Amino acid sequence: MGIFDRNVPGSTEILRGATVGIAGCGGLGSQAAASLVRAGVGRLILVDSDRVEESNLNRQHYFLEDLGKSKTEALSARLRSIEPEVRITSLGVRLTPADVPSVFARAEVLIEAFDRAESKRWLIEAWCRAFPDRLIVAASGVSGLGRNESLTVRRSGMIVMCGDGESDIGEGLCAPRVAVVANLQANAAVEHLVRRGMERTARPPC
Repeated sequence: MGIFDRNVPGSTEILRGATVGIAGCGGLGSQAAASLVRAGVGRLILVDSDRVEESNLNRQHYFLEDLGKSKTEALSARLRSIEPEVRITSLGVRLTPADVPSVFARAEVLIEAFDRAESKRWLIEAWCRAFPDRLIVAASGVSGLGRNESLTVRRSGMIVMCGDGESDIGEGLCAPRVAVVANLQANAAVEHLVRRGMERTARPPC
């Protein structure tokens, strides 16, 4: 059997041609990226200026042999070990608001995976200014543990917010809870891409 033989019917063809941007390749971004590749997304744009540290290993999609490596390079290798044909643009740079239109020009959806609230804010604002008709999937409130019932997905226009919206990073970070939110983000992106793709194919020819 092939890797995508158990996919939802009709989704593989749509996702193979899709491009998703990921801003931040830590706990949220690295886990979301792995799920997107497993779902069949064909192209990713990964942006993160950090290197893999030992403290990352409790919640991020990295391993001991990745320590010291650029996160984007290490993650690219991990993703290709899942699906060798995935096409990845890997940028080990510190993103700024001015970079967003050019760096993510080809992205149909953006996964916001920054740590700090102020960075999340400017990224969402920059994306919405540059691409008002494209979806951004952000996260707020991933800290602590348990409390599954507090994790929600809320949509307002072309902004989707995943998480509890309240917990502070000072509570600490637990792998299962971070991964749940990352996968809520990936799931929202996949759902949007597949729905848009099916709508396009269902439109009658002009």
